[in-house]
Amino acid sequence: MFCDTHCHIYKEYYEDISRVLIDAYKNGISSFIVDGCDDSSNREVLELKEKYPHVFVTLGIHPESVSTYQEKDLRFIEEHIQDDKVVAIGEIGLDYHYDKSSREDQIVLLKKQLDLAKKYHKPVVIHMREATEDMISILKEYPDVRGVIHAFSGSLEIAKIFIKMGYKLGINGVITFKNCHLIDILPDIIHSIVLETDSPYLTPHPYRGTQNSPIHIKTIVNFICSQLKISSKELEEITNHNMKEIFKLSNNR
Repeated sequence: MFCDTHCHIYKEYYEDISRVLIDAYKNGISSFIVDGCDDSSNREVLELKEKYPHVFVTLGIHPESVSTYQEKDLRFIEEHIQDDKVVAIGEIGLDYHYDKSSREDQIVLLKKQLDLAKKYHKPVVIHMREATEDMISILKEYPDVRGVIHAFSGSLEIAKIFIKMGYKLGINGVITFKNCHLIDILPDIIHSIVLETDSPYLTPHPYRGTQNSPIHIKTIVNFICSQLKISSKELEEITNHNMKEIFKLSNNR
C-alpha cells in the first residue's frame, strides 16, 4: 500500500471527492496527505480529515498568496497545528517564477511559518521554484526543522544538499515526462524519496492533458520500478519508511 503524500483534493477541482479517494484506495493508495495552501483551503482540509479516516492534512500559506494573506491566517494555522491528523506545515516556500518583486515578502512569510514548525516540532512541506539558493540559505537557519521538498526536480548536487539537511524529496508525475532528467539521478536518491501526485496538477504520462488524481501514484510506481528494475514491494518499503520518518504515519490498510 502506498501513500499520496501531497495532493490538493478540493471541492473546487473534484465533483465527487469520495469517488476519487475510493478509486485510489482500491488501487493500493491507502492514505492521502491533502495540503492546504491558503486560508480557504486550510479550512476545507480540516473538514476533509474529519470525514475520511485515511486523509491527513497540512496547513500552510503558499508563496503565491503572499500579497493576499493576513496575519489572522497564520494565527488560524497555529490554533490548529496540533489538531489530530494535521501532520505538517505546508505548502509553504518560495516561488520567483512569475514575480521576483515579492521576494522579500515571500521570505518573511516563509520564515514566519518555519518559526511555527520549530515551535511546535512539526515537519514542513516546501514549495520551491527558481529559488534554490535562497531556500537552501533559509533552511540552514532552521537546522531542527525537517520535511519534504515538494516536486523536486533539481540536480544530484542539490538533492544531496537537501538530503544532508534531513529532507526527503517528493517525486511525482514529472518524472515520467520525456524532457525530465530526474530518472537519471533517481538511483542515487531512491532511499530519500516519498511519492506524491500534486493532484489535480502534474498528471503523469501517458495521461497528460487530463485531471490528475491520487490513483496515479500507481502510474508513477510502475514507471520508477520499470526504469530502475526494482519491485513494487521494494519501492513501497522505501517510501513508506520515509513517510513514517517525516510525517509519523503508518500506512496500514
